[in-house]
Amino acid sequence: MSLSSLLTQSPLTLIFFYPKDDTPGCTLEAQTFTRLKSEFSELEIQVIGISKDSEASHEKFTTKCNLGIELIADEDGALHEQFWVVGEKKNYGKVYIGTIRSTFLLDETGKILKEWRNVKATGHGEKVLREVREFIGK
Repeated sequence: MSLSSLLTQSPLTLIFFYPKDDTPGCTLEAQTFTRLKSEFSELEIQVIGISKDSEASHEKFTTKCNLGIELIADEDGALHEQFWVVGEKKNYGKVYIGTIRSTFLLDETGKILKEWRNVKATGHGEKVLREVREFIGK
């Protein structure tokens, strides 16, 4: 599925970019958004995760972690480039280029209404829900 086709399915869409399927932080983030899915749905917001992993990897990740959200495979990195979520990262003193964990609230045309960049997985889903409620006034 493409992002553009998914945008038309809901008045608002929350997309979150994450580095890698089935890693501790990414699993926590995806499970949190799954747990909060009904609360986002009440606000007419669909939630979609995006990584560079393959569709097969997403299927395995979804099944293993019992995820209830859509995942998009952006293997060529086109969406990552479009949203400027690739950059320098550091891990245990090693510097490398990778996906910077980021989240965006979009309208049905793809316009960015709100963004959260370079976030930590812990507590992020709850923070986004709280801020989106304030943003849309619900």
